[in-house]
Amino acid sequence: MLRKNLQFVINTVLAIVFFTSCQTKQLYEQVTIYPDHKWSSHVANQYQFSITDTATAYKVYFVIRHHNAYHYKNIWIQLNTIAPNDSVTKQSLNLNLADDEKGWLGTGMDDIYDQRIPISTDALHFKKGIYKFVLQHTMREDPLENILSTGIRVEKIKP
Repeated sequence: MLRKNLQFVINTVLAIVFFTSCQTKQLYEQVTIYPDHKWSSHVANQYQFSITDTATAYKVYFVIRHHNAYHYKNIWIQLNTIAPNDSVTKQSLNLNLADDEKGWLGTGMDDIYDQRIPISTDALHFKKGIYKFVLQHTMREDPLENILSTGIRVEKIKP
């Protein structure tokens, strides 16, 4: 009886691993790492994503990793999105990294915090082709200290 139960558990775990590992990739993520933990406003980070599935809705996130010693509760960024037809959408965004009740938002380990902040509350439908995202910070402090990495994440929204 014990052997049958053990065999059932092993088969179940193997089936879960097999089926979850065969799923298509549901996201694209690219980040820039700052070895000296300083992000200059003069650096325009560029990211490219190839969109092939036009029937699916997408969600775009700003990705940031920072130290607990970061001086602000927010970050101002300029995000330019260049579509395959070369049209440019410019966004100036004030993104919250902390609040007075909870402190730092996102997930943290020791003194490092990671966040994925939605750029838009709406689902986006992209045309087929290569999209370019250009990301800069527009904070008064320059370079912006205690920033380990920043980037863009594009996720497919599951129906």
